[in-house]
Amino acid sequence: MRFATYTSHGETLYGAVTDNGMIALNDAFPQWPSLFDVVQAGGLGALADAVAGKRVTHTDFQYEMVLPNARRILCVGVNFPDRNAEYKDGSEQPKFMSLFPRFASGFTGHDRPMVRPPESHHLDYEGEVAIIIGKSGRRIKQDDAYDHIAALTLCNEGTIRDWVRHAKFNVTQGKNWDKSGSIGPWLVPFTDAAQLDDARIVTRVNGEVRQDDVLSRMMHPIRREIEYISTFMTLEPGDIIVTGTPTGSGARLDPPQYLKPGDVVEVEVNGIGTLRNTIEDEVV
Repeated sequence: MRFATYTSHGETLYGAVTDNGMIALNDAFPQWPSLFDVVQAGGLGALADAVAGKRVTHTDFQYEMVLPNARRILCVGVNFPDRNAEYKDGSEQPKFMSLFPRFASGFTGHDRPMVRPPESHHLDYEGEVAIIIGKSGRRIKQDDAYDHIAALTLCNEGTIRDWVRHAKFNVTQGKNWDKSGSIGPWLVPFTDAAQLDDARIVTRVNGEVRQDDVLSRMMHPIRREIEYISTFMTLEPGDIIVTGTPTGSGARLDPPQYLKPGDVVEVEVNGIGTLRNTIEDEVV
């Protein structure tokens, strides 16, 4: 079962994704105005039950960022062994994970353009799995961590590389340009540990494989991410954790290869799907 946020004829809706189109579910759940509200209420199971017997309602639509009103998005940086080596700064693998915030305004949806701003042409890709928290918790043990996940989705954590170096202690300004990244296409309910433990990330640019790795190689596995983050903040339903990208981003190639208008970037993870975006210049 897959659930998405989408727009059709100027109306923002959520519903179930089928091979033939969308089945709108808003009217069946007026108490939940958005997919974010569904997640907060633990309602993904109710959505799945409601799909039975319903017909496709929309074939003409556009995907939106899957939780466009998400309140908190935390990203884990440099989380694969080879990623640390890519920096060529002689540093050892970090004992603790790097974390930074992103905001929903920095993301677009599946099959929509990621935007390159006029201030910098150093737009880069980062293919990642994102987890959606479904059960609140503080100081969550690793053994219990997966019990707090409601769903999975994909992220292209687009980054303006030169802007992440504007200051000594943060990367926020390079990570939050409007519509510079993408999250989607949909939510896949999390029901089995194998959905993460056996997952493989492949990122392609114009059909060329640039990133290819498995989540089991993470320096800070997802169970540890949940444990660590929930130590200092209470995780709440609807929170998004973007879990880390493998080696192979454009900035680390020789010479660097940044994204340009007309490029097509695909992030594929078995069991979740493929997130696809084009690149466009911002119109100012």
